[in-house]
Amino acid sequence: MGRNIKIRPANPWLRKHPWAPYIFPTAAVMLLLFVVPILFVFVISLTNYRLGAEFSQVSFLGFSNFLRLFSGEESGFYYSIGISVLFMVLGTAIQLVLGMICALLLNHEFKGKSIVIACLIVPIAMTPSIVSQIWKLMFHGEFGVINYFLKAVGGQGVQWLDANHAFLSVLIATVWQYTPFVTLMLYAGLRSLPESPYESAVLDGANQWQLFRYITLPLMKNLIALCALLRSIDMLKTFDIPYVLTQGGPGNVTRFLGLKIYDTGFGEQNFVGRASAMAVILIILVSLISLILFQVMNKSRES
Repeated sequence: MGRNIKIRPANPWLRKHPWAPYIFPTAAVMLLLFVVPILFVFVISLTNYRLGAEFSQVSFLGFSNFLRLFSGEESGFYYSIGISVLFMVLGTAIQLVLGMICALLLNHEFKGKSIVIACLIVPIAMTPSIVSQIWKLMFHGEFGVINYFLKAVGGQGVQWLDANHAFLSVLIATVWQYTPFVTLMLYAGLRSLPESPYESAVLDGANQWQLFRYITLPLMKNLIALCALLRSIDMLKTFDIPYVLTQGGPGNVTRFLGLKIYDTGFGEQNFVGRASAMAVILIILVSLISLILFQVMNKSRES
């Protein structure tokens, strides 16, 4: 009978870490696509580089670009951070609430359910630029379909893209596109829940609200936290929809941090060094929010 022969690596480090050769290709790709660009942005943020300038003309400034941002010399920087965080909080909360409501409705069998699920995929599959163009036509003050229906029911037309309503318009368009994503994720979670806790609770006389409050939510909290993490990150770094819908205006009403970075680095100013400093701050904000939500998820698993 033949014996199984195990070939042991000659390198002592490989003998202690036999999994290393299998993850090396993935680690190399991650290093190339993620770590290197982040390091490049950080290095550029320490210089006075402007778009189109020769690298021989670039000077090292240290943390001057960051000090300029935090000292208030960069007009609109704190405002951009403020509305970005507000947009993230409101957008994520609304999408989670609407997504949960829609998922609970979908969790019942009804005629045409497959068609409804197929329709939910449409907004997700559309590119944000197309979504923005559609909503820009719908928000038109004179010819938009939204004002048409408002006037049809006796209301007044609204200038949806003016300074008073532009933030709300961007929020509506974003929520419309990404709520189906949250809905389908939560619906998948609801379909995977065990039935035995519900059966026991019903026998004990629990009503629908008690079933949701004491069974559904605790069992779904990890998935809800994951949805909150994904949507918070995406909302904080939003760019496409506000850029196409309002171009950051009127004024600075919808100049979120992503648009502020773009305008500073590639707009009229072309200060790529300053824009890179803002991008580093955005990366730090996203990392902090991710860390907080990961801690919430870990605590929920332990409890």
